[in-house]
Amino acid sequence: MISVEGSVRVDLLGGTLDIAPINLILKKALTLNLATSLKAKVEILPLESRADGVEIHSKDYNSTKFFHSHDFTQENIDKNYFGPLTFLVRILFYLKVSKGISIHLSSGSPPGAGLGGSSAMGVTFYKAVSAYLGQSIAEEKVIEIVGNIEAKSLDCGPTGYQDYYPALYGGVLALIPKMDGIKVEQLFSKELVQALEGRLSLISSEESRFSGLNNWEVIKRFFDKDPKIREGLEEISQLSFMAYENLKLRNFNNLFDLIAKEGEVREKLFPDIVTPSMRSLFNELKKELPHLGMKICGAGGGGCFLLIHNPDDKPFIQNKIQAETKMKVLPLKVLDPIQ
Repeated sequence: MISVEGSVRVDLLGGTLDIAPINLILKKALTLNLATSLKAKVEILPLESRADGVEIHSKDYNSTKFFHSHDFTQENIDKNYFGPLTFLVRILFYLKVSKGISIHLSSGSPPGAGLGGSSAMGVTFYKAVSAYLGQSIAEEKVIEIVGNIEAKSLDCGPTGYQDYYPALYGGVLALIPKMDGIKVEQLFSKELVQALEGRLSLISSEESRFSGLNNWEVIKRFFDKDPKIREGLEEISQLSFMAYENLKLRNFNNLFDLIAKEGEVREKLFPDIVTPSMRSLFNELKKELPHLGMKICGAGGGGCFLLIHNPDDKPFIQNKIQAETKMKVLPLKVLDPIQ
């Protein structure tokens, strides 16, 4: 049996800046994120019975599907014959796998959460199938291939690259664009992890949202030279670089003010990024915690969000959410770097 896991990420600062060529046009553009203990999981076993095809068990969809070898055609993929499994079937098709395996999947992330769950699943799935085939491939190549496959599957404009890295590298990452690729800088330290886990709470609004559509509108307006969008993304770029510099100097306290500020700037760029239920909760909590900050997860707004607070505030926030809302407090534990 092959078993592979890959973390979903929480974006800290610099979403949308991970899209070429925006990442190279803006000065000092970089993206900061972290790998969480929420993980995409893939298990692959030999399929001895009905070995003429592929069996896919999805915990998220509570389904078991069997596809015959002859189902794996470009025509079927193009007409969405495989439904919500199409993205992963495209990976199987690319790797020329169409029979003899049973696949078990769990995404580790709520749907539409803004945590990059589908991308984390994509690279985790690719690694698992490659391992089953006895193949070895560099992380950057996995990201390139899976990113291209996912962009083709989504068919709604260019996709960002930040979602793939935490699943393959773990830790706390700075993704710095260069002309010859993305420089991955590991910023993990025990002191930073203690600060992140103490001062951030990850909340699921239980609303599924597709942030990519909002992101695409901003991308289009960026290249239309819309001054509001250009100035907004430039400010996000500056905030992200300031956060990176503070992390390098271990000035962790400044980081959280910058995350909250980035959330405010992003809200001005993306219509309706904060839903009414998120706003209502934030306003209610802020009556007791005037220093509270908020940042929506996902570049264009997903169903999860971060609350930025003092360490002593965490029990009050969690109790308030659990007692008075339908929202859920998700575990925010930073995964160690992957060696």
